[in-house]
Amino acid sequence: MLRRRVLHAVAACTVAPLLAFADAPHVGQAGKDVAWVPTPPRVVERMLRMAQTTSRDTVVDLGSGDGIIAITAAKRFGARSVGIEFDPALVALSERKAAAAGVAQLVRFVQGDLFGADLSRATVLTLYLRQNLNLELRPKLLELRPGTRVVSHRFGLGDWAPDEVSFVEGHRVYLWIVPANVIGAWSLELGPHARPLELSFEQRFQKIGGYVMLGELQVGLREARLRGAQIAFAFVDRDGVRREFSGSATRARMEGSFRAGDGAAGRWVALKR
Repeated sequence: MLRRRVLHAVAACTVAPLLAFADAPHVGQAGKDVAWVPTPPRVVERMLRMAQTTSRDTVVDLGSGDGIIAITAAKRFGARSVGIEFDPALVALSERKAAAAGVAQLVRFVQGDLFGADLSRATVLTLYLRQNLNLELRPKLLELRPGTRVVSHRFGLGDWAPDEVSFVEGHRVYLWIVPANVIGAWSLELGPHARPLELSFEQRFQKIGGYVMLGELQVGLREARLRGAQIAFAFVDRDGVRREFSGSATRARMEGSFRAGDGAAGRWVALKR
């Protein structure tokens, strides 16, 4: 199993004191799989801002190196942070830097393999890993809670298209919102007296499409969208009335509100079949 440490540069003014450590890594320093290359301060900040990081978040940095992303997330955004790093010396260095920055109570560093790390509490996940490592991690990322924000410096996730791309000082930064899994057949209920409709979705990451059965008539969904756990779609019924649906999705249940061109409105529920 490949393991990799990725070290990041210190954010300029707010964390400048962290540069004073004599045992800080130097550019080109050999690591387990790659040499250390710093991330510019503005890129670190953009990664966290793209994820709309707040004090309500738990940021997990895979391959945390000298701890700069985790420390910046705590210092600038008030987030709880966890850094996962394979090198125990860098874990110790990161802990000292967190204490010097005054955020030791918000930041925790764990010595371990990033592929074996528990990511279940992450609401924001940051990466600066090679393309092949990103692809190895991708199945695990897709198992995260819908709505988790994944941010990567420089490298993508293959054919999982990003939800946003930024360019900062010549560096590319990607953002993905982990989508709910909605693929398959659902029973769509529009009220206690309405007959359930068969609803079916196809899915490729956050891209979705599908149809609804109106008796023997199969009607394609329009403007189907999925962003994290938030889902929206529409269809035109037998009478030419457009019906719009929005709500939230879990693996077994969707629910929300609907409105129709004829003025009808209400709540809807869909259960996985």
